[in-house]
Amino acid sequence: MAGPSGWLGAGAPGAEAGDAATAARLRMVATQIEARGVRDPRVLDAMRRVERHRFVPESLLGQAYADWPLVIGHGQTISQPYIVAVMAEAARLGPGARVLEIGTGSGYQAAVLSLLADEVDTIELVEPLARQAADRLEALGYGNVHVRAADGYRGWPERAPFDAILLAAAPPEIPPPLLDQLKEGGRLVAPVGEGVQDLVVVRRTAAGLSRQTLLAVRFVPMTGEVLRRT
Repeated sequence: MAGPSGWLGAGAPGAEAGDAATAARLRMVATQIEARGVRDPRVLDAMRRVERHRFVPESLLGQAYADWPLVIGHGQTISQPYIVAVMAEAARLGPGARVLEIGTGSGYQAAVLSLLADEVDTIELVEPLARQAADRLEALGYGNVHVRAADGYRGWPERAPFDAILLAAAPPEIPPPLLDQLKEGGRLVAPVGEGVQDLVVVRRTAAGLSRQTLLAVRFVPMTGEVLRRT
């Protein structure tokens, strides 16, 4: 059955389905991402290369390249492609960068980041999702992604500092341990708040921390220790 993104044909042979997925992915980048202002060529290339349909439940394959988040179980979602691209561009990752992601989910954003950074460390609170994401990323050849099943509030101090930290779940306020693990010159990109949140970029400089708001977003809330701290 064809989904809203129109690429998954019933009974399509493997090669034809693959060609259709590629066409849908290129169309996604052109119409949902590049047309809406994302300009970083490395980010656009990564979004073209990562096969989002590998990261969504089978029942939602037809919607893999649609312009909205999708439910992946355990109360979690795979983010809207446009937002993944915006966050990756805001992180301004250069060669050799080391990234921490909080909220692995399906592993899709980690896969995108893995094409932009030297190493990606990613933490997922929901253990079954962490296991599934780790297995999926390994099977797809994303060997520079390291998945840890844990609460992301305290980050991954033994792997710090990081050139960028991205949160795929929204805390009421940014956890201080994550800010402490940000390298000078590094950027933290996160949805912050409750309900409709602000997507913010925090940059660590020699003078301290600066903060910029990019746009309004809606992410699943960050859970675990962060709730006991607010």
